[in-house]
Amino acid sequence: MLKKIKKKIFPIAKLAFDTYHLKKRKFKYENIEVVIHPEVFPPHFTISTKILLDYLLQLSLKNKSLLELGCGSGIISLLAASKGARVTATDINPTAIELLKDASIQNNLTLDIFHSNLFDKIDDQVFDYIIINPPYYPKNPKNIKEKAWFCGENFEYFKELFLQLPRHLALNTWMILSEDCEISHIKKLAIKNGLSLELILEKSVVGEKNYIFNIQKPT
Repeated sequence: MLKKIKKKIFPIAKLAFDTYHLKKRKFKYENIEVVIHPEVFPPHFTISTKILLDYLLQLSLKNKSLLELGCGSGIISLLAASKGARVTATDINPTAIELLKDASIQNNLTLDIFHSNLFDKIDDQVFDYIIINPPYYPKNPKNIKEKAWFCGENFEYFKELFLQLPRHLALNTWMILSEDCEISHIKKLAIKNGLSLELILEKSVVGEKNYIFNIQKPT
């Protein structure tokens, strides 16, 4: 019942997000600040970004290589860089990429930043960490902004992700999902490409459970 209610609420919540972000807004975590453009995924009210930030904050990342696949605002990549990681950040949204370049300068942090759809510009690089906060609602995105929310009616985003991921799989390949999405179906798509989702963190915020999974090849 709760899941059905949330599905009904989602369009209203998204409208509220979009209305709030009709103009640029600042977002700050620790001592890192970014500017969120109306066309970029907003971290202000989304639970997943904060959970990932809090989780990464506890880790020792000095000299570790980290890829944020689909970086959006880039706040996660910037936090990792501030902790000494060698960071690569990618996104399909060119506006997000340009703003992250500006934010890296403003925050005096060094990152490799690429406009890329999934691993298109990554070649065969392997990282110590890969962080993925994916679009997971099964609907076809109408524009580049909606690609941050919708994975396609037939979960096309995940099909392509799991097809490419085995060539780049890190020991720590983390993806966050909400109880609102079809986790069982996403797991089945991973299995088709020889991958499994192993739960490493479950966190409930405002009555919504979120899960961080480590994506691995089954042993």
